[in-house]
Amino acid sequence: MLDICLLGTGGMMPLPYRHLTSLMARFNGSSILIDCGEGTQVAIKEKGWSVKPVDVICFTHYHADHISGLPGLLLTLGNAERTEPILMVGPRGLERVVNSLRVIAPDLPFEIRFLELTENSQTIKMNGYEIEAFRVQHNITCYGYSIKIPRAGKFDVAKAKENHVPMPCWSRLQKGEMVICDGVTYTPDQVLGEPRKGLKLTYCTDSRPVRQIAEHARKADLFICEGMYGEKEKEKKAREYKHMTFYEAANLAKDADVKEMWLTHYSPSLVKPDPYMDAVKEIFPNAKAGKDRKSCTLLFEED
Repeated sequence: MLDICLLGTGGMMPLPYRHLTSLMARFNGSSILIDCGEGTQVAIKEKGWSVKPVDVICFTHYHADHISGLPGLLLTLGNAERTEPILMVGPRGLERVVNSLRVIAPDLPFEIRFLELTENSQTIKMNGYEIEAFRVQHNITCYGYSIKIPRAGKFDVAKAKENHVPMPCWSRLQKGEMVICDGVTYTPDQVLGEPRKGLKLTYCTDSRPVRQIAEHARKADLFICEGMYGEKEKEKKAREYKHMTFYEAANLAKDADVKEMWLTHYSPSLVKPDPYMDAVKEIFPNAKAGKDRKSCTLLFEED
């Protein structure tokens, strides 16, 4: 299962009732943070989760509302006596930007490893999940992210016997391990059926509604997408500043055939998103207005 919490839903500036942009996902003891706007630590505390298991922090881009909470988060991780390395992922310039922010957090008891994105699409595999980064269209270089949890096929006794796999090897092969027995190498594909449907979360903020977003969000269990403006008359402003309206996000969700969409990254002028949701649901019925600490758990489909 994949636990998800939309920590903050605000764009540009924090408000008393809305933290800046951030999302946390948890899988099998590992936590993934996407963006780290001001207030991220407070939101994590309010949720009752911990920053200590964060193994990777992904940045969509380097506008302040997406990264200004990082120095304080790093200091908190250091004070929590974390010693394991943390991977940071983001567009070109990541190491320079983070090291500039670290002027106020210079001494940390853990290593920071950097992965700077240079391609239109890149995939990172770690801790049993995959993070797929994809280029979107903002007024500076910006990426969206999909978190995927693959799921192996079921154990197939007939297939194991057909491939003459010794029974003592079955358990380890079922866990995905390669096994050498009596000088013969056996692999999991010799005992497992076709891969089953996994889990997929796609997250995108600060972009125009470009085709590659729908392509990378295809069939996602949950699509979290920027909706900077709910007012239809602000479509021109959205185009000018390379953002999206609620309705453009809904059309992306419809095109991508996702199960559910949450809106996020609201303009400070948008006090309440709910009055606009009826019109959004006419485009994509399973759309919901995101709010700070909105959470869910994605579960594998039953066999």
